Amino acid sequence: MFKQIEKGVCAPQGFLANGVHCGVRKNKSKKDLSLIFSKEECAAAAIYTQNKVKGAPIAVTKAHLEDGKAHAMLCNSGNANTCNLDGEEIAEKMCQIAADALNISAKDIIIASTGVIGQPLPIEPIQKGMPELVAGLNENGSFDAVTGIMTTDTFQKEVAIEFELGGKVCKMGGIAKGSGMIHPNMATMLVFVTSDVSIDSSVLAPALKEVADETFNMISVDGDTSTNDTLSIMCNGLAGNEKIMGAGQDLDTFKEALRQVCATLCRMLAKDGEGATKLLTCKVNNARSQKDARAVAKSIICSSLFKAAMFGNDANWGRVLCAIGYADAEYEVDKIDVAFQSNKGYIQVCENGRGCNDGSETGIDEEKALAILKEDEIEILVDLHDGEFNATAWGCDLTYDYVKINGDYRT
Repeated sequence: MFKQIEKGVCAPQGFLANGVHCGVRKNKSKKDLSLIFSKEECAAAAIYTQNKVKGAPIAVTKAHLEDGKAHAMLCNSGNANTCNLDGEEIAEKMCQIAADALNISAKDIIIASTGVIGQPLPIEPIQKGMPELVAGLNENGSFDAVTGIMTTDTFQKEVAIEFELGGKVCKMGGIAKGSGMIHPNMATMLVFVTSDVSIDSSVLAPALKEVADETFNMISVDGDTSTNDTLSIMCNGLAGNEKIMGAGQDLDTFKEALRQVCATLCRMLAKDGEGATKLLTCKVNNARSQKDARAVAKSIICSSLFKAAMFGNDANWGRVLCAIGYADAEYEVDKIDVAFQSNKGYIQVCENGRGCNDGSETGIDEEKALAILKEDEIEILVDLHDGEFNATAWGCDLTYDYVKINGDYRT
């Protein structure tokens, strides 16, 4: 049903993008200003950080999206524009500069910033760089756009898929940045999704929230939630499908497409955790409720002790049980099974809340466990045997390099 394609946020009809170095960053080799533009006005929605300290761009974007419409997305990296006296004024000026160059309303722009908190954001580099940014907008600009929003990321994160609605070919693309300060409830990330699907904004907003709860709110790298996290989507309707106005098969297909895009970006974000060497995927099955399944999965992924064990290739399943034990969920401990899995195989380490016993000193084949955990993608499989609800959470191991990266992030 869903075919992976190229071109990221430019895959859907009518979307152009670009990214340039304008001078917000001192390093001239790094792009620091990105733009996504739709040739037609879009239905739009966004979700933001739950941190009570919020970046100025969030307040501006919230105001701009009150009508559920947008025409473009503008983002700078290198400076978060947070906790500044003139933060909202600067964000509005950025929108006006872009709007003048694009010949659209400033209120139709989604604005975002990422980088160091508490440092004034100069408007001059953005004003100087805007002509080049707009002139370079093109149908192959997704890679440049995602490069321009990166901070400590080590690789570009973009995806696009193709699917059908009512016989019409539709496309959806996304780009993301995020490597550290990532924790459930919209973590330190910026995610921008585009689509040519025709959908009403009143339907789009709740669909985005539902999918975010299953994807982006199920990631954790380090337990920190940032001030600027934003997930936005713009849909311009150029695919020509019958407009989605409410519940039905078309909405279900749209949401599944959005899940595909968001889940793919989630895996990329978790795998690129600062200093990480492993992508951890925790799958919890057969919980009493959806809430319980998500709580258990997130508790395991968030455990610093467990993450450290995964860095050390240590099949210390007791840390999994410990994390389950303090999760805000209902379950019966003596029903819990735990296993580890990777490309090197599968090993069950806990059955009915107790360690497995193969007759060895530790009860499991340590050589087999070591081979499984040495891989760079590990699955933690938990069966609660207590219901019919499932959830997946994504994270990474905790390494020495995480401290090195964050010890001098500002200086």
